[in-house]
This record gives sequence, structure tokens and C-alpha cells, in this order.
Amino acid sequence: MATYDQVFSTLGLESWCKSAAEASSGPVSMADLLAQNAGTDMPLPSIWELPFPSMDALHESCEAFPQSRVLTKSIENGFLGIKDELSFFLDPLTQPLSWFLEGALWLFETTPWWLMIPVLLGLVLLVSQSGKLVVFVAACLLGLAFIDYYSFAVQTLAVIFVCASLCVVIGVPIGIAMSRSDRLQRAVIPILDMLQTLPPFVYLIPLIFLFSVTEPKLYGIAIILYAIVPVVRLTDLGIRLVDKDVIEAANAFGMTERQKLIKVQIPLALPNIMAGVNQTIMMSLSMVVIASLVSAPGLGVLVLRGIRNLELGVGLVAGLGIVILAVILDRTTKLALARINTSQD
Repeated sequence: MATYDQVFSTLGLESWCKSAAEASSGPVSMADLLAQNAGTDMPLPSIWELPFPSMDALHESCEAFPQSRVLTKSIENGFLGIKDELSFFLDPLTQPLSWFLEGALWLFETTPWWLMIPVLLGLVLLVSQSGKLVVFVAACLLGLAFIDYYSFAVQTLAVIFVCASLCVVIGVPIGIAMSRSDRLQRAVIPILDMLQTLPPFVYLIPLIFLFSVTEPKLYGIAIILYAIVPVVRLTDLGIRLVDKDVIEAANAFGMTERQKLIKVQIPLALPNIMAGVNQTIMMSLSMVVIASLVSAPGLGVLVLRGIRNLELGVGLVAGLGIVILAVILDRTTKLALARINTSQD
């Protein structure tokens, strides 16, 4: 006798359960088989050992009740049933992402080091206006080049450059639209919550079925979905926090909605937007290691190699290289944010 036999008896579902049991070819569990061989029913568990009435526990008492694997299998079959249609729709829509990633990787890899490093240092100086940071960045890049990790580092920078840029291009307009519509904000917030709380590996599961592992857009989409949340949230927040008196003054001057957005709201919300960009870049960098599982190039490949082959030194040095890139990008964007805050004081 199974644990929840009495439940189905009380509900009058014995005939439904017996019809499924008669169609079955044999006992459904080792416990039932042992009970049949012994000629006795298995004793009911005590209150302390009472299992939760889950699908599998109820199935033991009534074979007509579906098991949990039926649910997971139906989800899988449903996804596979629409996979071809999704691929047909998403392939041309996402193909430019593959082109951007391939182009950025080609540019960063083919540009000689003696040209690429000065260009990167010039960008850091332009954004941060800090000579100390430029010296630090130069030392880090030359150090990575000295230990032959330069090519992996620039591959990582190329992926981050494309994915973070697209996050900003896509995320900022979404955040602006959310700030102008409470209804849209209520609709988008649950999606952002889901994207922010899902484990990073979960992003890869449906994408592996939709796209080939050799396509750059596979890891590009995963990185963008994971990293786009901060810039959307902080853009929405920044525009909503603009002082109402400033908006009233803009209305008094007869500004249109477009003029208020471009000349008033976005400049005042820029510190929050830049904070979102900073967090997006950091999250993109953290996702690069996981994306290496699906052919993403860069330092994540070395980290993965260190794990697979138990090469402790390779994994640790590659991880240190990712930390260095994170520090460089974080300090650069924070100094840019500090300059914006200073200019608005």
C-alpha cells in the first residue's frame, strides 16, 4: 500500500487508477516489487517520514497520475516543436550580431600591438583624463603581452566592446520608454527581474538548440541578455529622478517632449545612465568566462582549459587577466562618471 492510496480512494478515483495499473506491464517501484514478493503491503511511513504529495509520490499510489518527468518532457517537446519556426525568425534578425562580433575580433586581432596599445591608451586618456590611470593601463597591457596573453585579452575586449555597446544602444531607449510610461514599466520590470535572477548557465540552454555553437551570435545573445538589465533600470530611474521643477521650467519655455528629453532629462540623468553602463560592462565581462563554454574567445577559454585539464597556473593567470581588464574598465568608466558629476555641480 502506497502512502497516498487513501487520498484517491476518498476522492472516488480508484477505478481511474486501476485502469492505468492494469495497462501497466509491471510494478512501478522496487518497493512494490519487494512487497509483492513478500506477500504483504509495505507499511505506511510515520508522520516524520511522510513525503510531500509531489507528482512522483502521487504516481506511486495512482499510476494514472502523471510523473514530474512528463511535465519536463512536455516542455522540451513543446520547445522542439517550435524550434524551427523560432530559428527561421531569429536567424536573420540576429545575424548582424555575428557580423559585428566577427568584425570586431578581426580588427582587434589583426591590428599590430604597437598600434593597438597606443590607441587603447589614447581612449583611456580621452575618457578619464587621468595620467595615472593611463600608466596603470599601459603596465597591465604590456604585462599581459609579456606573458603571451595579449591576443586572448584583446579578444575579450572585442567581445565586451560589441556586447556592451549593443546593451547601451538597446537598453537606453527601453529605459527612456519605461520612464515615460508607467504601464510599460510594470510590464518590463518582471522581465528584467527574470533576466537578473536566472543563473547564467540557463541563458545558454535554449540558445544552444536555436543556434549553432560555432556562431558568434550564440554567446553574444547570452552576454547581452545577462548584462542589459542595469543600463535599462538605471536609465529609467535616472530620468524619473529629474527634478519636477526643472521639467516645469522647460514646459514654461515651450520645449517639446523631444527637446525636454534631449536637452534636459538625458543630461541630468547621465550620471545614473553612466552608472548603468559601468555595471553592464562588468556583467558582460563576468559572462565571458561562462560563454567560453559555447565557443566565446578570449581569456575565458584559458580559464576553461585550466578547469578541464587541471592546469592550475593557466587558470589562475587567465583569471587574474580578467580581473585586470575588469579593474581597467571599472576605473575608466568611474572616472568618466566623476567628470560628468563634476561638470554638473
